Amino acid sequence: MENTHFDAVIVGGGHNGLTAAAYLARAGKSVAVLERDDHFGGAAISATAFKGVDARLSRYSYLVSLFPQRIIGELGLDIALARRRYSSYTPSPGNTETGLLIDGGDPRASRESFTRVGAEADFDALEGFYADTEKLARALFPTVCDPLPTRSEARELVGDEQLWNDFIEKPLGDVITSRLSDDLVRGLVATDGLIGTFTSLDDPSLDANRCFLYHVIGNGTGDWDIPLGGMGSVTRELERAAREAGAVLVSGAEVTALSDDGKVTFQRGGNEEVFTGQRILANVSPWVLQGLLPTGVAGVGGAGGVGGVGSPVERPEGAQIKVNLLLNRLPKLRDTSVAPEAAFGGTFHINERYGQLEDAYRTAEGGGIPSPLPCEIYCHSLTDPSILSDELVAADAQTLTVFGLHTPDRLVTEENNDRVRAELQAAVLASLNSVLAEPIEDLLLTDADGKPCIEAKTTLDLERALNMTGGNIFHAKLQWPFLDDDEPRNSAAERWGVATGHERVFLCGAGARRGGGVSGLGGHNAAMAVLEELANDELNSDELNSDESKNQELENQH
Repeated sequence: MENTHFDAVIVGGGHNGLTAAAYLARAGKSVAVLERDDHFGGAAISATAFKGVDARLSRYSYLVSLFPQRIIGELGLDIALARRRYSSYTPSPGNTETGLLIDGGDPRASRESFTRVGAEADFDALEGFYADTEKLARALFPTVCDPLPTRSEARELVGDEQLWNDFIEKPLGDVITSRLSDDLVRGLVATDGLIGTFTSLDDPSLDANRCFLYHVIGNGTGDWDIPLGGMGSVTRELERAAREAGAVLVSGAEVTALSDDGKVTFQRGGNEEVFTGQRILANVSPWVLQGLLPTGVAGVGGAGGVGGVGSPVERPEGAQIKVNLLLNRLPKLRDTSVAPEAAFGGTFHINERYGQLEDAYRTAEGGGIPSPLPCEIYCHSLTDPSILSDELVAADAQTLTVFGLHTPDRLVTEENNDRVRAELQAAVLASLNSVLAEPIEDLLLTDADGKPCIEAKTTLDLERALNMTGGNIFHAKLQWPFLDDDEPRNSAAERWGVATGHERVFLCGAGARRGGGVSGLGGHNAAMAVLEELANDELNSDELNSDESKNQELENQH
C-alpha cells in the first residue's frame, strides 16, 4: 500500500468505525480502517452459525432502536427496519397458563390481557409511564448527533422537574414501584434497565437508570425494530458507503500499539506495518485502548471509562448469556389463549417479575447462577423470514434469540468457561421450558453433523470473538447523554463526548459518551470532532503562514 499517512486512522472495523470512515471520507479526508478480523462489522453482523444450515442469524446484536434516521439519510444508507406489531408477551411465573400480551395493534385486547393476569389497575398506569418516557425521548434524542448539552441544558429541554427527578436523579426502582403495583408489570418495565447491566434496580449508582434511558429514547419513540435481512444488512450498507466515499478498509490487520505522534502499528500477513494519522479513532473498548497506548501514559477515562478524562480505566464487566436456536417450528405455550405467533412476535419475557430480577441479582452477586434465570426472547424470522433459505421457510422453521440477564463476567474464567457455558445454556433452556407446553429441545433442528442447532455465548466468548472486554456489550459503563455542568467542554473531543485525554486519540465506538447499541453514534460524533479539529488546524496553519509571510515582507522592506 503506497499511502501510509492519513487524516484519520480508525482502529476497529465495527459499525461505528465504518460510520466514522464514511463521514470523514465523504468530507474529503483520507481515512484508513484497520480491522483484525477477515470481515467488517464487529458485533453487528449476520452469520451462518450452524454447519450446513442456510440460516443467517444476527449472531450478536439483533435489534435496532438508537440508529438515527439522520445518519441513514446523510450517508445514503439503504437500511430497512420492520416494526413489530406485538410489544411483548410475559407468562405469569405463578400460573404459566396465563400471561400478559401487549398488542400494539389492539389496545382493547391488551387491556383485557392485563385483566386476565390480575393487573387491570396497571394498564392506564403503564400508558402514563410510557407517555413520560416518550417525553424524555422527544427531548433528548434530537441532541445525540450534536455536541453534548450540559445537565442544566438537558434538564431545560425536558422541561418537567418531576419527570427529570424520577428518571434521572433517583434510582429507577423508585419510579417503577411508585407508579406500578403489579410485580409482573414492574418486571416487564424494569428489564430495560438491566440489559447487559449488572446492578440492582435500587442501586444509588443509577447504572440501571442510564441503561433504561438508552432503551426508551431511540429515534424519539423507544421502538426496537427488526433489521430486514439481518444485522449484517446494516454493516454491509455502512461498508459500501465508506468504500464508495474513498475510505481504505484493511482487514486481517491486528493493531498492536499506538503512539502519541499518531503512529498506528499493526500486524498483517505476518508482517509489521505502520500507518500514521493526524487523528486516531479507537473503535475498541477504553480498556483495550489503554493497553495499546505507550506504557506509563495516563489512562483514557472520561468518555467511556471511569473518572475524568485521562484517568485510569476500570475493566468493564458484561452480564448476559446469549443463546441462538433454530427450531423446526414455534413451540406451543401453556397459555392456550395466546397464539405462539403473537407471543413470539414481540419480546417474550420469562421469569422477569420485579422480585425475580432482584433475587437473580443477589444470587449472581454471591457467585451463583440464578434459578430461574430471567430471559428475553426475540424471533427474527417471524417478522423477516428472508434470513432463512426458501426450504427452511417452506418448512416453517424459526429462529430464536435468547438473552439471559444477571450472568456477570465474574462467573466465567479461562479454566471454567466450557463448564459454565453448558450450565448457563441449561439454565436458559430450563427457564424456557418452565413456560412452554413442550420441551424446547424436541424442536431443535440439527446441523450437517447431526448436532442440535443451538449455540451459547458467554461473556468470555464475546471477549474472545469480538475483543469486547469482559463481554460488556457497551464497552464500558453507560454514561448520561449530557455533560455535568462542571465538566470541561474546551476541545471538540470533549464537546462531542469522544475525548480520551490524548490529543490525537478519540473514542469512536460503543465506549464513547453516547456510543452504546447499534447506533453509529460513536462513529458519527468522533467524525464530527475530527472534522472540527482538522478545520481548526488548517485555520491555525493558514494564520501562521500569513504571519510568517508578513514578517518576511517586513524583513525584506528593511
